[in-house]
Amino acid sequence: MSDDRGAGGEEKARPIGGASGGGSAGRGASGVQELATRMLTIQSKRFYLDVKQNQRGRFLKLAEVGASGIKSRVTLAMSSAGELRDNLTEFAEFYAQLGPSQESEHEDGKLKTETIFKDNRRYYLDLKENNRGRFLRIAQSMDRGPRSHIAIPAQGLVDFRDNLTELLDEFGVDDLDGSQPGLPDSKQIRAENKQFYFDVGRNFRGVYLRVSEVQHQRGSRSSITIPESAWSRFRDAMSEFINPPAKPDAEKGEGDGSGKADGKADVKAETSTKAGGGGQTETSGGPEGDKE
Repeated sequence: MSDDRGAGGEEKARPIGGASGGGSAGRGASGVQELATRMLTIQSKRFYLDVKQNQRGRFLKLAEVGASGIKSRVTLAMSSAGELRDNLTEFAEFYAQLGPSQESEHEDGKLKTETIFKDNRRYYLDLKENNRGRFLRIAQSMDRGPRSHIAIPAQGLVDFRDNLTELLDEFGVDDLDGSQPGLPDSKQIRAENKQFYFDVGRNFRGVYLRVSEVQHQRGSRSSITIPESAWSRFRDAMSEFINPPAKPDAEKGEGDGSGKADGKADVKAETSTKAGGGGQTETSGGPEGDKE
């Protein structure tokens, strides 16, 4: 770990109930077992990094306590925590290359942004700037429930990253049995300046596909949820856009002026066929039809 303690200092990892997670010590009434915790202070804020485990697997809880005592938190699967660590390195390097603070070119003050996705959760990482300085905002969004977030002062990103790295080195980045079995892996597509995320999840209503659109430059995010019963219809609709059905032959002749004449010829031919050998009176395609 770096000796540079930034603005505040730090407390080494404090195992609870044994670093290996064995035994019943540290297991609360809710069945959550606390494996280890770290605390560091950055400016006037205290941050806690807690590794925990429940019946669904191992996870990380990040909590921020401000000077007023108000606490906010986000939770991540261990695999998502690994992605967060990698992103923290990139944000810290980007921050180190910035010049003096100045008015941001973007109205929302964003300097750099990234997104981590895991099952039905999204984590939005935004390095922002306001009149109080620069900071990294980590926001957690789920299908249901309000969005939660913490804000880390930019000068403490390296300390935060180092503490997180040591926890991950000890407990790993595997989710154990925390994933949802039998569901496809998430996918993502980048098109022009947009990123599209495809995530399959399950709730009490059944299985669904969540399609999210993120425009990093504008900072806009939107999503739709498609129930499994409608997947095939969405696929068919997309197939028609990609491979439109061929036009009927009658429509092909409309552009050269021959369609109308061909239509009259077809009516005459049909009238002759219906009349057979019993004689007929030709029509010009009017409503009278055949006369015997």
